[in-house]
Amino acid sequence: MGQTGILLLLLLAGLGLGVAWRPPKGKCPPRCSCSKDSALCEGSPDLPESFSPTLLSLSLVRTGVTQLKAGSFLRVPSLHLLLFTSSSFSVIEDDAFAGLSHLQYLFIEDNEIGSISKNALRGLRSLTHLSLANNHLEALPRFLFRGLETLTHVDLRGNPFQCDCRVLWLLQWMPTVNASVGTGACAGPAALAHMQLRHLDPKTFKCRAIELSWFQTVGESALGVETFSYQGEPHVILAQPFAGRCLILSWDYSLQRFRTQDELSAPSVVSCKPLVLGQRLFVLAARLWGGSQLWARPGPDLRLAPMQALAPRRLLRPNDAELLWLDGQPCFVVADASKAGSTTLLCRDGPGFYPRQSLHAWHRDTDAEALELDGRPHLLLASASQRPVLFHWSGGRFERRTDIPEAEDVYATRHFQAGGDVFLCLTRYIGDSMVMRWDGSMFRLLHQLPSRGAHVFQPLLIARDQLAILGSDFAFSQVFRLDPDKWLLEPVQELGPPALVAPRAFAHVTLAGKRFLFAACFKGPTQIYQHHELDLSA
Repeated sequence: MGQTGILLLLLLAGLGLGVAWRPPKGKCPPRCSCSKDSALCEGSPDLPESFSPTLLSLSLVRTGVTQLKAGSFLRVPSLHLLLFTSSSFSVIEDDAFAGLSHLQYLFIEDNEIGSISKNALRGLRSLTHLSLANNHLEALPRFLFRGLETLTHVDLRGNPFQCDCRVLWLLQWMPTVNASVGTGACAGPAALAHMQLRHLDPKTFKCRAIELSWFQTVGESALGVETFSYQGEPHVILAQPFAGRCLILSWDYSLQRFRTQDELSAPSVVSCKPLVLGQRLFVLAARLWGGSQLWARPGPDLRLAPMQALAPRRLLRPNDAELLWLDGQPCFVVADASKAGSTTLLCRDGPGFYPRQSLHAWHRDTDAEALELDGRPHLLLASASQRPVLFHWSGGRFERRTDIPEAEDVYATRHFQAGGDVFLCLTRYIGDSMVMRWDGSMFRLLHQLPSRGAHVFQPLLIARDQLAILGSDFAFSQVFRLDPDKWLLEPVQELGPPALVAPRAFAHVTLAGKRFLFAACFKGPTQIYQHHELDLSA
């Protein structure tokens, strides 16, 4: 019997609850000693059932009980004290103490308990003293103490607690209660062995995880995916070259799935870039062989219709299109990968968009990325012939500022912001993809990630998580999350099943209280995943 239990028995004996051990006839089970208000049973093979319903104190020592099931003590509703010690049972089920609304002292000590259900203590609204000392408990279920508002003393010492995420709730609970809590020391993990639980800092625990699980498939392959909001509703647009269209999806609130809302004809399309100006929706459809067009929807009740051919002599083999705002006006930049064409800046002029500047001619640009550095618009162009080149907006045009050192063979670049800094994800099909950070004058290498066969390394901010997804043609696409303390991307999960087949772009959208990731694939259907947050301390 534990020291706490012995002291409480002596206390109750002093109150007249443990004296005069003369069993009432027919009311004391075998191997038990009974008085008017108390019973002490030792070596009983099971829970005795013939106690008086007015019993106030029950002590069970070295019983053969293997588990405490729901309603084990419904026959003794008047108990004030219950003690288990030196018994072999290992499990306490939900509602094991149901009906004991008057119980004040519960001591379950020196047993072999390795598991206790989260609702095991439900209904003990008068409980003041609880001891689970010297058992085999590695963790306690969250909300175990919910509803126990009268607790003043809790003893958890002598248990081999694993001080991982499973104890986080306990550390957060202890300062919120008006009770003395004895917790003992950690048994593991090795780095925390023998450390007192009360000395652990809850802020050091990282107990939140994410998971991207498959949600829906959109049949045709796609090279690009973008999201936009129109009339207060989120939309997704896919560039589907083999289907020859830009496909617009919206959320079906009845079916709880994405459905086709509209589409526009765009053979050999490589990018569908949306722009919303008030009631008007524009879509730039960048197409191969000089067929790029601007489509427009004048109002929400009208359909998209072709509005303008875009620079047919300059845009021969577009590979990417981006939207940016310059001097308060919307502009598109289209990266051209042909030898004869040139990357072109198209800005709004009257009803249409017209060439404002040709950039980087003859370099076969594969990607354009608009970003802001030092409070000014910048443009980063990646090409097959040289390192990425950074331009800055000055005097109504883009001027070359610098290139990015040690970044040959970069296929595409994407940027993100975190902690006030600007970072780049640089995609390399051969070699390692890279993460860089702007230091005020140059992008500097932070770390590299193996990426054979990658065409996309895309950062995305989903909820509180700064993610980056590395899509590969030869391996599973990998999801990384930025560690804000180390400024490094750490692996989270692989996407699939189903596996992505030649992914080319990722985008996310939040709607109806849910978060979704779209993965556009060149050699397979577009896959949609749902983002879930997981609490590892639960």
